[in-house]
Amino acid sequence: MRLEAGQVAVVTGAASGIGLAMARRFAAEGLKVVLADVEEAALDKAAAALRADGADVHARVTDVGERDQVMDLAESAYRAYGAVHVLCNNAGVGSGAEGPVWEHDPNDWAWALAVNVWGVFHGVQAFVPRMIASGEPGHVVNTSSGDGGIAPLPTASVYAVTKAAVVTLTESLYAQLRAEHARVGASVLFPGPHMLRTGLWESYRNRPARYAKRRPRRTPYRSLAQWETAMRAAGREVRFTPVEEVAGLVVDGIRAGRFWLLPPSEDSDTRIRARARSMLERANPSYLETFILD
Repeated sequence: MRLEAGQVAVVTGAASGIGLAMARRFAAEGLKVVLADVEEAALDKAAAALRADGADVHARVTDVGERDQVMDLAESAYRAYGAVHVLCNNAGVGSGAEGPVWEHDPNDWAWALAVNVWGVFHGVQAFVPRMIASGEPGHVVNTSSGDGGIAPLPTASVYAVTKAAVVTLTESLYAQLRAEHARVGASVLFPGPHMLRTGLWESYRNRPARYAKRRPRRTPYRSLAQWETAMRAAGREVRFTPVEEVAGLVVDGIRAGRFWLLPPSEDSDTRIRARARSMLERANPSYLETFILD
Protein backbone atom coordinates (compact mmCIF):
# COMPACT_ATOMS: atom_id res chain seq x y z
CA MET A 1 0.00 0.00 0.00
CA ARG A 2 1.19 3.50 -0.82
CA LEU A 3 0.86 5.94 2.04
CA GLU A 4 -0.14 9.29 0.64
CA ALA A 5 -1.00 12.72 1.99
CA GLY A 6 -4.70 13.06 2.68
CA GLN A 7 -5.27 9.45 3.66
CA VAL A 8 -6.66 8.71 7.12
CA ALA A 9 -5.12 6.60 9.88
CA VAL A 10 -6.95 5.49 13.04
CA VAL A 11 -4.81 4.57 16.04
CA THR A 12 -6.10 3.20 19.34
CA GLY A 13 -4.06 3.61 22.50
CA ALA A 14 -2.83 6.77 20.81
CA ALA A 15 -2.31 9.11 23.77
CA SER A 16 1.17 7.81 24.59
CA GLY A 17 3.86 5.27 23.83
CA ILE A 18 3.75 3.27 20.61
CA GLY A 19 0.33 4.59 19.62
CA LEU A 20 1.39 8.23 19.83
CA ALA A 21 4.62 7.47 17.98
CA MET A 22 2.64 5.86 15.15
CA ALA A 23 0.25 8.80 15.02
CA ARG A 24 3.17 11.23 14.80
CA ARG A 25 4.78 9.22 12.02
CA PHE A 26 1.54 8.99 10.03
CA ALA A 27 1.05 12.75 10.44
CA ALA A 28 4.61 13.34 9.24
CA GLU A 29 3.73 11.32 6.13
CA GLY A 30 0.83 13.71 5.50
CA LEU A 31 -1.98 11.48 6.75
CA LYS A 32 -4.90 12.74 8.77
CA VAL A 33 -4.96 10.95 12.11
CA VAL A 34 -7.78 9.78 14.37
CA LEU A 35 -6.56 9.32 17.92
CA ALA A 36 -8.45 7.05 20.31
CA ASP A 37 -7.58 6.45 23.94
CA VAL A 38 -9.31 5.83 27.25
CA GLU A 39 -7.35 8.62 29.02
CA GLU A 40 -9.06 11.90 28.16
CA ALA A 41 -6.45 14.31 29.56
CA ALA A 42 -3.55 12.50 27.89
CA LEU A 43 -5.51 12.25 24.65
CA ASP A 44 -6.24 15.98 24.61
CA LYS A 45 -2.56 16.73 25.24
CA ALA A 46 -1.43 14.41 22.43
CA ALA A 47 -3.95 15.86 19.98
CA ALA A 48 -2.94 19.43 20.85
CA ALA A 49 0.75 18.65 20.34
CA LEU A 50 0.10 17.08 16.94
CA ARG A 51 -2.05 20.01 15.85
CA ALA A 52 0.69 22.41 16.95
CA ASP A 53 2.97 20.57 14.53
CA GLY A 54 0.47 21.09 11.72
CA ALA A 55 -1.31 17.74 11.75
CA ASP A 56 -4.99 17.28 10.91
CA VAL A 57 -6.26 15.45 14.00
CA HIS A 58 -9.55 14.07 15.26
CA ALA A 59 -9.55 12.70 18.83
CA ARG A 60 -12.11 10.51 20.51
CA VAL A 61 -12.14 9.07 24.03
CA THR A 62 -12.64 5.33 23.56
CA ASP A 63 -12.54 2.23 25.74
CA VAL A 64 -11.86 -0.44 23.12
CA GLY A 65 -13.19 -3.12 25.45
CA GLU A 66 -16.64 -1.58 25.00
CA ARG A 67 -18.06 -2.52 21.60
CA ASP A 68 -20.45 0.44 21.39
CA GLN A 69 -17.60 2.88 21.97
CA VAL A 70 -15.54 1.40 19.13
CA MET A 71 -18.55 1.52 16.82
CA ASP A 72 -19.02 5.17 17.81
CA LEU A 73 -15.33 5.77 17.09
CA ALA A 74 -15.82 4.48 13.56
CA GLU A 75 -18.89 6.64 13.03
CA SER A 76 -17.00 9.65 14.31
CA ALA A 77 -13.98 8.99 12.09
CA TYR A 78 -16.09 8.60 8.97
CA ARG A 79 -18.12 11.71 9.80
CA ALA A 80 -14.90 13.69 10.23
CA TYR A 81 -12.99 12.47 7.19
CA GLY A 82 -15.23 10.28 5.05
CA ALA A 83 -12.73 7.44 4.82
CA VAL A 84 -10.25 5.31 6.77
CA HIS A 85 -7.20 3.80 5.07
CA VAL A 86 -5.07 2.59 7.99
CA LEU A 87 -6.34 1.01 11.20
CA CYS A 88 -3.92 0.33 14.07
CA ASN A 89 -5.53 -1.74 16.83
CA ASN A 90 -2.85 -0.88 19.34
CA ALA A 91 -4.54 -0.31 22.72
CA GLY A 92 -3.43 -2.79 25.34
CA VAL A 93 -3.10 -3.35 29.08
CA GLY A 94 -1.09 -5.46 31.46
CA SER A 95 -3.45 -7.55 33.56
CA GLY A 96 -1.87 -7.11 36.99
CA ALA A 97 -2.21 -10.83 37.67
CA GLU A 98 0.01 -12.39 40.34
CA GLY A 99 1.28 -15.88 40.90
CA PRO A 100 0.33 -19.09 39.05
CA VAL A 101 -2.74 -19.36 36.85
CA TRP A 102 -4.70 -21.33 39.43
CA GLU A 103 -4.43 -18.38 41.84
CA HIS A 104 -5.35 -15.60 39.39
CA ASP A 105 -8.13 -13.15 40.03
CA PRO A 106 -10.72 -13.82 37.29
CA ASN A 107 -11.13 -10.08 36.75
CA ASP A 108 -7.47 -9.84 35.69
CA TRP A 109 -8.38 -12.15 32.82
CA ALA A 110 -11.66 -10.41 32.07
CA TRP A 111 -10.02 -6.98 31.78
CA ALA A 112 -7.02 -8.09 29.71
CA LEU A 113 -9.19 -10.09 27.32
CA ALA A 114 -11.65 -7.20 26.96
CA VAL A 115 -8.97 -4.72 25.89
CA ASN A 116 -6.27 -6.82 24.25
CA VAL A 117 -8.46 -9.30 22.35
CA TRP A 118 -12.02 -8.02 22.20
CA GLY A 119 -10.63 -4.54 21.50
CA VAL A 120 -8.93 -5.81 18.34
CA PHE A 121 -12.03 -7.74 17.30
CA HIS A 122 -14.22 -4.69 17.85
CA GLY A 123 -11.85 -2.58 15.77
CA VAL A 124 -11.89 -5.06 12.91
CA GLN A 125 -15.68 -5.26 12.87
CA ALA A 126 -16.17 -1.50 13.17
CA PHE A 127 -13.80 -0.50 10.38
CA VAL A 128 -12.84 -3.32 8.03
CA PRO A 129 -16.21 -3.76 6.25
CA ARG A 130 -16.20 -0.07 5.34
CA MET A 131 -12.56 -0.19 4.32
CA ILE A 132 -13.30 -3.10 1.98
CA ALA A 133 -16.45 -1.51 0.59
CA SER A 134 -14.62 1.70 -0.29
CA GLY A 135 -12.52 -0.14 -2.85
CA GLU A 136 -9.52 1.95 -1.80
CA PRO A 137 -6.21 0.51 -0.60
CA GLY A 138 -6.12 -0.03 3.13
CA HIS A 139 -4.19 -1.79 5.87
CA VAL A 140 -4.83 -3.12 9.38
CA VAL A 141 -2.05 -3.39 11.96
CA ASN A 142 -2.75 -5.33 15.16
CA THR A 143 -0.26 -5.00 18.02
CA SER A 144 0.93 -8.25 19.59
CA SER A 145 4.06 -8.94 21.65
CA GLY A 146 6.97 -11.35 21.80
CA ASP A 147 5.39 -12.44 25.10
CA GLY A 148 2.75 -14.78 23.75
CA GLY A 149 3.11 -13.85 20.11
CA ILE A 150 6.36 -15.81 19.95
CA ALA A 151 6.39 -17.76 23.21
CA PRO A 152 4.88 -17.06 26.62
CA LEU A 153 6.63 -15.52 29.57
CA PRO A 154 5.06 -17.72 32.25
CA THR A 155 5.24 -14.97 34.88
CA ALA A 156 3.02 -12.80 32.65
CA SER A 157 0.75 -15.54 31.35
CA VAL A 158 -2.48 -13.55 31.08
CA TYR A 159 -0.87 -10.95 28.85
CA ALA A 160 0.82 -13.72 26.86
CA VAL A 161 -2.48 -15.46 26.20
CA THR A 162 -4.05 -12.26 24.87
CA LYS A 163 -1.13 -11.48 22.61
CA ALA A 164 -1.03 -15.02 21.23
CA ALA A 165 -4.71 -14.57 20.38
CA VAL A 166 -3.93 -11.37 18.49
CA VAL A 167 -1.48 -13.24 16.25
CA THR A 168 -4.02 -15.94 15.39
CA LEU A 169 -6.78 -13.39 14.85
CA THR A 170 -4.55 -11.42 12.48
CA GLU A 171 -3.42 -14.51 10.58
CA SER A 172 -7.08 -15.37 10.03
CA LEU A 173 -7.90 -11.80 9.01
CA TYR A 174 -5.01 -11.78 6.52
CA ALA A 175 -6.16 -15.03 4.90
CA GLN A 176 -9.79 -13.94 4.72
CA LEU A 177 -8.92 -10.59 3.15
CA ARG A 178 -6.85 -12.40 0.55
CA ALA A 179 -9.68 -14.83 -0.14
CA GLU A 180 -12.02 -11.88 -0.71
CA HIS A 181 -9.49 -10.22 -3.05
CA ALA A 182 -9.85 -7.13 -0.88
CA ARG A 183 -7.55 -4.17 -1.34
CA VAL A 184 -6.97 -4.22 2.41
CA GLY A 185 -3.91 -5.87 3.93
CA ALA A 186 -3.12 -6.98 7.46
CA SER A 187 -0.03 -7.10 9.66
CA VAL A 188 0.79 -8.18 13.17
CA LEU A 189 3.21 -5.95 15.07
CA PHE A 190 5.81 -7.14 17.57
CA PRO A 191 7.19 -3.95 19.16
CA GLY A 192 10.88 -4.16 19.97
CA PRO A 193 13.25 -5.90 19.71
CA HIS A 194 14.12 -4.55 23.16
CA MET A 195 12.08 -3.18 26.06
CA LEU A 196 9.93 -0.12 25.46
CA ARG A 197 9.28 2.89 27.64
CA THR A 198 5.48 2.90 27.58
CA GLY A 199 2.64 3.23 30.06
CA LEU A 200 1.88 -0.49 29.95
CA TRP A 201 3.58 -0.95 33.32
CA GLU A 202 1.06 1.44 34.90
CA SER A 203 -2.02 0.02 33.17
CA TYR A 204 -3.78 -0.25 36.53
CA ARG A 205 -4.33 3.52 36.51
CA ASN A 206 -7.05 3.05 33.88
CA ARG A 207 -8.64 -0.10 35.24
CA PRO A 208 -12.46 0.23 35.15
CA ALA A 209 -14.44 -0.40 38.32
CA ARG A 210 -16.31 -3.23 36.62
CA TYR A 211 -13.01 -5.15 36.40
CA ALA A 212 -11.81 -4.27 39.91
CA LYS A 213 -9.75 -6.91 41.65
CA ARG A 214 -11.83 -9.13 43.89
CA ARG A 215 -8.98 -9.34 46.36
CA PRO A 216 -6.07 -6.96 47.04
CA ARG A 217 -2.68 -7.50 45.45
CA ARG A 218 -0.17 -9.32 47.62
CA THR A 219 2.67 -7.12 46.34
CA PRO A 220 2.73 -3.49 45.14
CA TYR A 221 2.73 -2.76 41.44
CA ARG A 222 6.25 -2.29 40.14
CA SER A 223 7.06 0.60 37.83
CA LEU A 224 9.34 0.34 34.81
CA ALA A 225 11.97 2.39 36.64
CA GLN A 226 11.86 0.00 39.60
CA TRP A 227 12.14 -3.01 37.31
CA GLU A 228 15.06 -1.41 35.47
CA THR A 229 16.83 -0.68 38.75
CA ALA A 230 16.35 -4.27 39.91
CA MET A 231 17.68 -5.68 36.63
CA ARG A 232 20.79 -3.51 36.72
CA ALA A 233 21.38 -4.40 40.37
CA ALA A 234 21.27 -8.07 39.32
CA GLY A 235 23.88 -7.36 36.65
CA ARG A 236 21.51 -7.80 33.73
CA GLU A 237 21.81 -5.60 30.66
CA VAL A 238 18.73 -3.48 29.97
CA ARG A 239 18.22 -2.19 26.45
CA PHE A 240 15.35 -0.10 25.12
CA THR A 241 13.95 0.41 21.65
CA PRO A 242 12.74 3.96 20.93
CA VAL A 243 9.03 4.00 20.13
CA GLU A 244 9.89 6.03 17.02
CA GLU A 245 11.70 2.98 15.63
CA VAL A 246 8.56 0.91 16.13
CA ALA A 247 6.52 3.51 14.25
CA GLY A 248 9.06 3.42 11.42
CA LEU A 249 8.79 -0.37 11.26
CA VAL A 250 5.01 -0.03 10.91
CA VAL A 251 5.17 2.51 8.10
CA ASP A 252 7.80 0.50 6.21
CA GLY A 253 5.81 -2.70 6.73
CA ILE A 254 2.59 -1.20 5.41
CA ARG A 255 4.38 0.05 2.31
CA ALA A 256 5.93 -3.35 1.74
CA GLY A 257 2.70 -5.27 2.42
CA ARG A 258 4.57 -7.23 5.08
CA PHE A 259 2.54 -9.41 7.47
CA TRP A 260 5.14 -10.05 10.17
CA LEU A 261 6.24 -6.70 11.59
CA LEU A 262 8.91 -8.44 13.62
CA PRO A 263 12.22 -6.56 13.99
CA PRO A 264 15.43 -8.54 13.54
CA SER A 265 16.55 -10.06 16.83
CA GLU A 266 18.72 -13.07 17.54
CA ASP A 267 16.90 -13.58 20.83
CA SER A 268 13.51 -13.70 19.09
CA ASP A 269 14.83 -15.96 16.33
CA THR A 270 16.28 -18.34 18.91
CA ARG A 271 12.95 -18.59 20.73
CA ILE A 272 11.03 -19.10 17.47
CA ARG A 273 13.36 -21.91 16.42
CA ALA A 274 13.27 -23.54 19.87
CA ARG A 275 9.49 -23.48 20.02
CA ALA A 276 9.10 -24.79 16.47
CA ARG A 277 11.66 -27.53 17.14
CA SER A 278 9.82 -28.55 20.31
CA MET A 279 6.59 -28.92 18.36
CA LEU A 280 8.13 -30.70 15.39
CA GLU A 281 9.97 -33.14 17.65
CA ARG A 282 6.96 -33.57 19.96
CA ALA A 283 9.34 -32.62 22.78
CA ASN A 284 8.57 -30.88 26.04
CA PRO A 285 8.94 -27.07 25.92
CA SER A 286 12.47 -26.73 27.28
CA TYR A 287 12.57 -23.18 25.88
CA LEU A 288 10.43 -22.18 28.89
CA GLU A 289 12.87 -23.54 31.47
CA THR A 290 14.91 -20.33 31.66
CA PHE A 291 11.79 -18.41 32.62
CA ILE A 292 10.66 -21.10 35.05
CA LEU A 293 14.03 -21.03 36.81
CA ASP A 294 13.94 -17.24 36.97
